[in-house]
Amino acid sequence: MDKLIKFAMLIGIVFNISNTTAQRKFAPEKPKLIVNIVVEQMRYDLLQRYWPKFSNNGFKKMVNEGTLCKNASYNYMITESAPGYATIASGTTPSNHGIVSDYWYKRLKSKKQFCVDDKSLKNTLPHFDNHKYSPKWLIGSTIGDELRISNYKQSKVIGVSLKNYAAILSSGHMANQAYWFDDKTAYWTSSPFYVDSLSSWVNKFNEKKIIDLYVSREWNTLLPISKYKESLADNNSYEVGFKNGSKTFPHDLKTLAEIYGKKIIKYTPYGNTYTKDFAIAAIVNEKLGKDDYPDLINIGFSTSSYVNELFGVRSVELEDVYLRLDKDIAHLLNFLDDFIGKEKVLVVLTSDRGTSDNQMFYKEIGMPTGKFNSDKSISVLESYLKAIYGRANWVKSYNNRQVYLNQLLIDASKLQIGEVQIKAAQFLNQFKGIANATTATILQTTSFTDGIHKKFQNSYNLERSGDIIINLEPGWIEVKNHKKNTAYFKQSSPYRYDAHVPLIWYGWKINSKEIIKPVHISDIAPTISNLLNIAYPTSATGTPIEGLIN
Repeated sequence: MDKLIKFAMLIGIVFNISNTTAQRKFAPEKPKLIVNIVVEQMRYDLLQRYWPKFSNNGFKKMVNEGTLCKNASYNYMITESAPGYATIASGTTPSNHGIVSDYWYKRLKSKKQFCVDDKSLKNTLPHFDNHKYSPKWLIGSTIGDELRISNYKQSKVIGVSLKNYAAILSSGHMANQAYWFDDKTAYWTSSPFYVDSLSSWVNKFNEKKIIDLYVSREWNTLLPISKYKESLADNNSYEVGFKNGSKTFPHDLKTLAEIYGKKIIKYTPYGNTYTKDFAIAAIVNEKLGKDDYPDLINIGFSTSSYVNELFGVRSVELEDVYLRLDKDIAHLLNFLDDFIGKEKVLVVLTSDRGTSDNQMFYKEIGMPTGKFNSDKSISVLESYLKAIYGRANWVKSYNNRQVYLNQLLIDASKLQIGEVQIKAAQFLNQFKGIANATTATILQTTSFTDGIHKKFQNSYNLERSGDIIINLEPGWIEVKNHKKNTAYFKQSSPYRYDAHVPLIWYGWKINSKEIIKPVHISDIAPTISNLLNIAYPTSATGTPIEGLIN
């Protein structure tokens, strides 16, 4: 009898444990928290290149237990960082959300406009930089805005990144908070658009001076350097390196901090770790995912782009950044499981754009490549237009493959703007390295459905884009005045190396599968809207991705 009782008790215990486990793993109707991760300049092949060295708990865990969209890409021409963040959040292309590049030219004021500058704000955070930032230039709503609207601002939306525009554009107009790293103070800060003063938990985080631990150490490779077979030699001629001439491991961050200040952290893998630390602090202190309303946190990992600028896409330094980021991702996923539960959290990971290889590397391996000197080319274009029409100053500005003509002069000369645009574009099309140059008039009056001109059109905004948009040949990079390495890592193009990026869905009800079908990054926001059963962002042109859940 005693044995039967003990056996019955054992069965009851097992049943209770199983029942508790089943309850804990039961996914709610909607996720409690959406975590949107953007790894800057992570072109798709980097996921494959470093795969053998990733742990089982970071990138591999997300891919193996989630859905990997293997053919996700940006479908527009100018693949800079700010347009990428805006596209992810708004579900549409620059033609609609208006963030055509990181900077654009404002004709009426004859100056460049930074994508999040907002001089109308009154600065209430005097200890930080004097710039005032907001999403005022972002046209339409974001997924975060629609989430807040859906339940009358009960959901919380927060953005975190080392870069101000990354935190701001990803979170939208109605975000509760957006935080970024302030180069001057080495503190996390925000904008008076969001807060009059920083929350007490933010001040406490800053006062801990965790950053001092990171910038006082030596940056050496995570693994023995002989194991970094996926990269070029540590000492190669393609690297710019740090200002003190350091191009090889180990890098003495204490010495570099004397040159750069504490912002040196942005150029090391510890910039990602510091971002992850702050994001976790935000989740805990703001109690994200802890009530009946879904919350959203956008996390931008920017270190990969900073390191790419100095060392290149095939450097040991960049490989080390990704191997250490893999550990940061693993820590974040583990934290989310413990704090909220994997089944209650939807994690999305993608990139703001890809990146090109170093032009000298292409040249040495025999790939077609070249340098397009924009300063010289625009000077020659100016001379050409002067020879045809007389006078001077026909070109007002040039910025990121966009030529802004002097429309006041064209009107005063009683010329047709379309005619001058065509003359200029036809002339530029003769330049070596230019694949296509098209005009604003063509983009305004013709509806393209596919091909390179559709990507031109998706990048073109009537108010903010230039009169002529230029696309370079694959492998070509833009330089200015022959300044060494100035543009090696700043290429933007519609080609696969700049447009094809990872897209991984993980947690909540997400299936374990791969999707080969082409998807656009503008599909992310509509997909999240569909999963949450809320309205799409106002200008969304993307469509929901099918097959993520049963």
